[in-house]
Amino acid sequence: MDHLIRNRQYVKFSSYGFLKNLRFFDAFLILYLVEKGLPYTQIGVLYAIREIAINISEIPSGIVADTIGRKKALVGSFLVYILSFLFYYLARDFWMFLPAFLLFGVADAFRSGTHKGMIMEYLRLNQWEDQKINYYGHTRSWSQMGSALSSLLAGVIVFYTGSYRYIFLYSIIPYLLNLLLILSYPKELDQYVERMHPRHAGGLRRTLRQFMLVIRKPGVLEITNASAIHSAFLTAVKDYIQPLMAQVALLIPWVLHLDAEKRNGIVIGILYFFIYILTSFASREASRVVTGNKRRVIYGTLLLGFLFGAVCGVLYLKGFWVVSLVAFVGIYIVENLRKPVLTGFIADQVPHEILTSVISAQSFLKTVMTALLALGFGIVADHTGIGGSLLAVSLFLTLITFFIHTKARKQNKWGFIE
Repeated sequence: MDHLIRNRQYVKFSSYGFLKNLRFFDAFLILYLVEKGLPYTQIGVLYAIREIAINISEIPSGIVADTIGRKKALVGSFLVYILSFLFYYLARDFWMFLPAFLLFGVADAFRSGTHKGMIMEYLRLNQWEDQKINYYGHTRSWSQMGSALSSLLAGVIVFYTGSYRYIFLYSIIPYLLNLLLILSYPKELDQYVERMHPRHAGGLRRTLRQFMLVIRKPGVLEITNASAIHSAFLTAVKDYIQPLMAQVALLIPWVLHLDAEKRNGIVIGILYFFIYILTSFASREASRVVTGNKRRVIYGTLLLGFLFGAVCGVLYLKGFWVVSLVAFVGIYIVENLRKPVLTGFIADQVPHEILTSVISAQSFLKTVMTALLALGFGIVADHTGIGGSLLAVSLFLTLITFFIHTKARKQNKWGFIE
């Protein structure tokens, strides 16, 4: 297939990502937590707890989705998301935020990998497997468009209500719509392993056995690690762009007369809108970067993301808010170039029946790294500020990546990544 066929299912896949990313609180979560009086260390602990909850649920969630059906896993996930939004809305201190973060983590675990598995299954059924990167990149670009619109709407909500907390209630609406959309997916995408009865114990045992065999394949293990580390980096630090945006807002004269929440609502909403327009374009054009050596693509973009982080940290420390923000945006763009490419590479290496489980293993590694990075980032930020913490984390991950890459190359354990 030389071009994408934008049929009804393509529209549903794209709509899923669009609605999923209408999380209006994303643009203001750190500011909301700081407003409630939480220090960065406690914020880091909450982020780490969320990732631990994802970690505990991650691989079982993929196995359950592959065994009892992916639609059921996604529907359950969105119900738990909605419950977590209610806890966020009601929370007033660290202990009240704790169940909100825990529930969100469990919901994320049952969602991540499951929908990607459904897309790859759809491509396999239609013999469009050569379009993995292009097709996923296009559907993912609609997720970024959802994030762009979400930031604008969130800004409007904060501006008119003068409060961050209402954005959690409004986030329930698109998630209810997405739940109904998932129920409309065709039955052939709600796959079980060998179409076994969902309560048949053999289905679960077989999925576990196949998963353990595949994950031991050197190429699969290495690519999941290379993919996970940058995603973990962005997940751990991405919300700390919000205080940076608040500093940029102070440079705009025509909003200085507004209350802090209203000023941040309008400026941060607009800034996030343009960021996600750029990341949507990056995701759509991801297939264009796969034109040469796979190792160079994977590690070149990985180091570039860390470089943007280090530069952003230095500029933040110096008070160059605008150019520091530009460098931070570079991390987002790199991630959205990498994600479709690496998802396609992984899909080429594993049996389609357990693709969801292997993608969940990638997410498992990511959540371990994110929990550690989020905790460390918060602790360092309370002592050196956000800029110093961002610089330290970026340099640390650069050194780790260089060491792993050099060692693996010497031992020639890279399998298909040539």
